[in-house]
Amino acid sequence: MIKALRGVKDILPDEIGLWQYIESNGRDIFNIYGYKEIRTPIIEEASLFIRSIGGATDIVQKEMYVFSDRGGRNIALRPEATASIVRAGIENSLFQAGGVSKLFYMGPMFRSERPQQARQRQFYQIGVEAVGSDSPFVDAEVIALAAGFLEKLGIKKFHVKLNSLGCRQDKISVMEKHKESFRPHLEKLCETCKGRFDKNVLRIFDCKEDSCKSIAENIKVENALCSDCGRHFEKVKKGLDILGIEYAVDHKIVRGLDYYTKTVFEITQEDLGAKDAICAGGRYNNLVKDLGGKDTPAIGFAFGMERLALALEKGSISYALCPRVNVFVAVTGGELYSEAFKLLETLRRSGIAGEIDYDSKSLKAQMRKAEKLGAKFVVIFGEEEIKNKKVIVRDMENHSQKEVEIAGLIAELR
Repeated sequence: MIKALRGVKDILPDEIGLWQYIESNGRDIFNIYGYKEIRTPIIEEASLFIRSIGGATDIVQKEMYVFSDRGGRNIALRPEATASIVRAGIENSLFQAGGVSKLFYMGPMFRSERPQQARQRQFYQIGVEAVGSDSPFVDAEVIALAAGFLEKLGIKKFHVKLNSLGCRQDKISVMEKHKESFRPHLEKLCETCKGRFDKNVLRIFDCKEDSCKSIAENIKVENALCSDCGRHFEKVKKGLDILGIEYAVDHKIVRGLDYYTKTVFEITQEDLGAKDAICAGGRYNNLVKDLGGKDTPAIGFAFGMERLALALEKGSISYALCPRVNVFVAVTGGELYSEAFKLLETLRRSGIAGEIDYDSKSLKAQMRKAEKLGAKFVVIFGEEEIKNKKVIVRDMENHSQKEVEIAGLIAELR
């Protein structure tokens, strides 16, 4: 028997209602905030991610799925969506001067890392990108949108953590300060973090090794922002205060991807345990220009779909499942099946979800199947009723039933 690859997971019909609930609520709130959906390919030239994410990151060095296609091109399965959306925006002239392009996405990403709870090698993200403005109030709005999405889903006990990396020059200063803080502990770092020390010291804060985590937790970081970036960060906080969004400033929120500048944030959720990050985002003001576009500021965030689903399950939050069957058509005799089959199609074409048994089972077995499917009504074809152009409609919730003329059946069901 051929099985699914390690690190990928089938999302089965009895699970999909939860995923659809997340996606539906995401679409609703993103539309309210003016975001339009975009879908980009899951394969891109590998250089797109190397240039945007950074060649020294774990994603590029260890986790990205890369292969050569028949034309000899270096292709990657997308490990994240932001770079793909920026590429699509530049290529299709989506980022027009004088306005903010608001885009949202949902779909699979791929990273070759050790599978764990709520994180697979093929995993799913849902997120937004706001491209075209450096206003701190856009930052506040994007963070408020992320918090509002969780509230709309019914997820509680989440916490917004906020920081600023400043501009590129500030980021260099921040990294130098971190280097001085980590230097006395250099020999105690894992081999990977020893390499990060020179390439991107901020990545040490993302290390999962206990020794590195304990060192990072004790590193004291002071603000190293220039006056412009300092004012921007203060206005972001003011915007969040205006909107009533609770947050905590945490200078250890650094976001390991190279393209982040200025505002960075994470949202954690208490029910997720040690790996409690459910959302991450920030500004990437240089990325559009770095990938060949005009100098265009931008900010975005991404939620892990698996982590949203886990938080919903752990919180025992009720949600709307897939639409159930409205009507089950049951037949008391085989000779009536053709008429029942035809009526079912009429119901479906009028927008009423319906099912029928295909195996000529007994009426009792058909009723059991209707109950299992969650049908609200059962339309029973009986010989005497059909002679009078009527059917029996049974309400499965209150167990009442009555005869209804076939001509008025659709109106009755509605």
